[in-house]
Amino acid sequence: MNSTVVSYFSQSNELTSLIAGLSKLLGFDASSLVAFIIFAIFAGIIVAVMATIGGLGTYAERKISADLQARIGPNRVGPFGLLQFLADGVKMILKEDIITSNADKFTFNLAPVLCLVGVFATLAVVPYSSGFMLADLNVGIFYLVGMASLVGVGVFLGGYASNSKWSMLGGMRGASQIISYEIPATLSIIAIVLLAGGLSMKTLINGQGGAPQDWYLFHNPFAFMGFFVYFISALAETNRAPFDLPEAESELVSGYHTEYTGMKFGLFALAEYIEVFVVCGVAVALFLGGYKVPFDLGSGQILVEKLGLDGMIAQNIGQFLELGSFFTKTLILYYVVIWVRWTLPRLRVDQLMTLCWKYLTPIALFNLIGCAVWMYAFNGKSIFTLLFHAAASGGGHH
Repeated sequence: MNSTVVSYFSQSNELTSLIAGLSKLLGFDASSLVAFIIFAIFAGIIVAVMATIGGLGTYAERKISADLQARIGPNRVGPFGLLQFLADGVKMILKEDIITSNADKFTFNLAPVLCLVGVFATLAVVPYSSGFMLADLNVGIFYLVGMASLVGVGVFLGGYASNSKWSMLGGMRGASQIISYEIPATLSIIAIVLLAGGLSMKTLINGQGGAPQDWYLFHNPFAFMGFFVYFISALAETNRAPFDLPEAESELVSGYHTEYTGMKFGLFALAEYIEVFVVCGVAVALFLGGYKVPFDLGSGQILVEKLGLDGMIAQNIGQFLELGSFFTKTLILYYVVIWVRWTLPRLRVDQLMTLCWKYLTPIALFNLIGCAVWMYAFNGKSIFTLLFHAAASGGGHH
């Protein structure tokens, strides 16, 4: 399969001809220049799409919460209120940017940018499809976990730099919560790394199939439990209800971003909604088959054999099918995240930490050891494979 978006497009004869023409015109090998331009274009597209998804996330939040509470929700700006997020964005841009007199101005301005940079940096390794991926690092999941931790730093700095008691409490809550819940989340990720045999996002996905029985979610009972441990931990890491104590409006006014106004407040909100998409995408890649499509339609091979399509056209169709598979699964989890927020009440701080240290962390450690024992005892075979072979051998015996 293709490692990056550049290696995918390099298969086309048109790009090869373009590189040859540019190299002749410029007098040097233009392949690196063309690769840089392709990366820049797709990085811009991904940032624009994710910013739109972040904006539409606020619309979805309000519309889904309205539906759960028998209300209408946004319905004034655009058809069905779809352009409400644009109106909110314009409003935030036009609002006055206020910095409190005793705030640490440099750190105050840095905090929302740090949150957004940390989230955008993770998008480089999110596997949208086998061909549309900016970087397939051999330590992809390790890089993603590391860059995502910048959000915790931004949350803490936002509370600290504001020089406000409410903000400081929210920042301290955010830092302790994110650091704590990274442990069960990372342990759950390591269990899947153990099953896949690598840290690359492609390696994690290639060990799965398009059908549900081929997903790591159903590989063994420990991986099944690991999915729920990861998902609960991801909710806490993204400060989503019922774990939204860093911005508990009933206790801390608005938590770590109490003193932020205008677009700086908007950057915090945008980072949160994009991060929700990223953690849902990681859950899909780790447990739900990633971009894989049933019957291996994503490779395009079956389209060539059965329909006689050109190889490149079949691959392009396969890429769109893989994109559809990845985004469908991710947006379903996105819906669940919003659904949970408007269903469950907020936990207390002591309940939050008890859940992490007394329950999720031991369960995640147990799952990791369980996956290791399963791999050794059953040679890495999934529970469905074992049941199928048992049924086949039983049928053959009779």
